[in-house]
Amino acid sequence: MTNTPPVCNYEGSDYQQSFWDQGGRAYEDQSEAIALRRMLPKSGKLMLEVGAGAGRNTPRYAGFDRIVVMDYSTTQLAQAQERLGRSDKYIYVAADVYRLPFRNGLFDGATMIRVLHHMADAPKALGQIQGTLQPGATFILEFANKLNLKAILRYWLGRQAWSPFTLEPVEFVKLNFDFHPKAIRQWLGNLGFNIEKTLTVSHFRLGLLKRTIPSKLLAAVDGLFQPTGALFQLTPSVFVKAVLPGASSADIPLNVIDLFKCPECNSGGLQEKTDHVFCPSCKAKWPVKDGIYDFREKIK
Repeated sequence: MTNTPPVCNYEGSDYQQSFWDQGGRAYEDQSEAIALRRMLPKSGKLMLEVGAGAGRNTPRYAGFDRIVVMDYSTTQLAQAQERLGRSDKYIYVAADVYRLPFRNGLFDGATMIRVLHHMADAPKALGQIQGTLQPGATFILEFANKLNLKAILRYWLGRQAWSPFTLEPVEFVKLNFDFHPKAIRQWLGNLGFNIEKTLTVSHFRLGLLKRTIPSKLLAAVDGLFQPTGALFQLTPSVFVKAVLPGASSADIPLNVIDLFKCPECNSGGLQEKTDHVFCPSCKAKWPVKDGIYDFREKIK
C-alpha cells in the first residue's frame, strides 16, 4: 500500500448529534443550505459527496439521479443510511480521499463540505477528486478561511502568532487546517478548474447573535451578504463553485460495481462477491458489509 497522509477518522463519533443537532449550529447549517442552492446544478446524473458524514447535506443534492455517499467512517455512513434509507439512489462507500476507489472521468458533480480543513495534503486530495470528474463537471468546495476577520484582528492585536496573510495552511489543532483563499484558487487552477462563483458564508458566527436572533432570520441576512465573496473573503467559511472545461460524453455505468477501480493497483474490472469486492488484477479483496463498500483496508 502506498503511504498516504493521515486521515481524521470520525469512527464511533456522535458528531452529527453533538455538533449539529444539539450544538447550536442551526444558523450555520441554514446558511450553508443557501450557498448550496446557489451553486448546485438543477440536475445531474452522478454526484460524489466526499466526507458525507451522517448525510446532513445529502438530501440537498436531490437533483442528481444517484449519489455516492462517501466517508472514511463506516459508523458515520451507517448513520447516513438511517437518515436516507437504502435505495438505488444512494451508494455508500467508505474510502480514503487520498486513494479514491472510483474510475476516472466518472462523476458530473462533486461536493466537499467541511472536509478540506482535515486535509494535511489538500492539493493531493483535490487532485484525487479532479481525476474522478467528467469534463464539464461541477465541484463545490467549502474551506475554512485563514483570512477571516477574527484572525486578522487577533493577529494585529498580538493575540495570535501566525499570520492570516501568508499563503501556507495553518494547523491550529492537529489535523485541523485553515487555508488562504488565494492558495485555494491556485490549487484549483493548477488542476484545470475554472472558478465560476465564490460565496462567503457564516458572516455572523458570534454566540451573542446566534442566541438572540432566530436562526432562519440570521441565515437569510447571511444569504444577502454571500455574493460579496466575489469581491473579498473575510468570513470563516468560503464556498467555491469550480467547473472543469469541456462537455461530458461519458455514459454513467448502470451497475454499481462498474463505478469502482481497485485503490491498490488502480485496475478496473472489479467483481462483486457475496461479502466483498474482488480485484482480478492484484487479487485484493475489499469488504462489503451492511450495504457499505469498504475500500479502506483489504481483507487479509
